[in-house]
Amino acid sequence: MLRTLALAAAALLLTVGAVPAPVDGTVPCVDQLMDIHGDPVGADLVIFAGGNQWFVMPALLAAFQKAHPEVKHVFYETLPPGLLAEQIQRGGLRIGEMTIGLHADVYLSGKKRMDAMRASGLVGTPVTYATNVLAMMVRAGNPKHIGSLADLGRPDVRVAMPNPKTEGIARQIELAYKKTGGAALVRTIMETKVKNGGTRLTQIHHRQTPMWILDGRVDAGPVWISEALYQERIHSGIVAVRIPAKDNVEAIYMGATVKGAPHPSAAQAFVNFLATPTAEAIYRSYGFGAPKSTEE
Repeated sequence: MLRTLALAAAALLLTVGAVPAPVDGTVPCVDQLMDIHGDPVGADLVIFAGGNQWFVMPALLAAFQKAHPEVKHVFYETLPPGLLAEQIQRGGLRIGEMTIGLHADVYLSGKKRMDAMRASGLVGTPVTYATNVLAMMVRAGNPKHIGSLADLGRPDVRVAMPNPKTEGIARQIELAYKKTGGAALVRTIMETKVKNGGTRLTQIHHRQTPMWILDGRVDAGPVWISEALYQERIHSGIVAVRIPAKDNVEAIYMGATVKGAPHPSAAQAFVNFLATPTAEAIYRSYGFGAPKSTEE
């Protein structure tokens, strides 16, 4: 349906002339799609990027398009990698009453998810472009005095936790829980507190965790440190609590072209760009770590 409407709109434009700007139908907290960006019909490049990179994408794309001015229009999504992978596999995404039937050119995710996509023949040879570690988000001033992952097991601490079914970071966090407090801490946070409401599972953690903290629904949430540092950067009222290396885990970020990419030249150019010093510097400026060999 979306494609039909788009084709009809394009035909109308040919008849009456180009519209200078689209109609803005955004209604805050009612009709808004914060992780869907650009024009899916007129795109020269379509990127599906793991959601925790949403704040990096504007600077990254500006630098890419400066180097590749032929790529004028980019459409991108910044949803959890699991949802993006499923979208690639099933060929569409439904949000409310809208369905987007769109084939991605590029997929960005963590190594484990990328390995699975490559094994399924859905993506090409990936490049590694960044790393990340975990931290915790808390309200400024840290009113619950949260100092370690073990504190998330306390009965008085309400936790925002990514859903293991859709968000790859959840498995990494569970591993960090186990390193900190063994299987008992994992059970407390992921079973006992889920049942009694002390742990709330998110669907898009990079949006819900900070919102729930600021709304007073939860007290803390484990996230990638880049996300917590970004909240500090914009002075949102959230600060980062760092996790010691002995209890932490590291993610490796990879990007690859998608099989059957509609814009193969632009897709390969973007994947190549991810491996440049320019892209690395942009990611580092937002709190990500330097890329590493996947053999390390």
